[in-house]
Amino acid sequence: MKNFVWISLIVVLSACGGVNSSQTVHLTNADVEREVEDTLTKVVKTDEEWKKELSPEAYDVLRKEGTEQAFTGKYWDHKADGVYHCAGCDLRLFDSKTKFKSGTGWPSFYEPVNLVNVGELEDYKYGWQRIEVVCNRCDGHLGHVFNDGPEPTGLRYCINSAALTFHNR
Repeated sequence: MKNFVWISLIVVLSACGGVNSSQTVHLTNADVEREVEDTLTKVVKTDEEWKKELSPEAYDVLRKEGTEQAFTGKYWDHKADGVYHCAGCDLRLFDSKTKFKSGTGWPSFYEPVNLVNVGELEDYKYGWQRIEVVCNRCDGHLGHVFNDGPEPTGLRYCINSAALTFHNR
């Protein structure tokens, strides 16, 4: 089973562009097993359960794929040191060290804490193709990812504040 987990993780990382020949990945068996076990245990709730547990804004974003207005979310200009978690299931998503000022009015990050924690889906709403970012534990809508971010990844994960909670270090 452990070999299957390692092979699956390598395939996922390679397919997502997370590993290339010039990178070295330093993961222990415990890291991989903890992350895979943690993220693969889906949080499944009814719509009514989500409505009871989430704020109206978080429910709209996470469960109905809404978007908060630019420059209004609590984290768009947030500068504290810590980790941003999913507001739906508390999964670690983005480290403040990867946050940058994009000028868009939403929190922007150049990479997730762990590629396994976020999923990417093709989104053709509004007449153009985008890549939607979702929490891989609860399937909550987080925002979108674009190819106009800073180095080292060149990515901009544009995330709704309402989809996040923040934990200080």
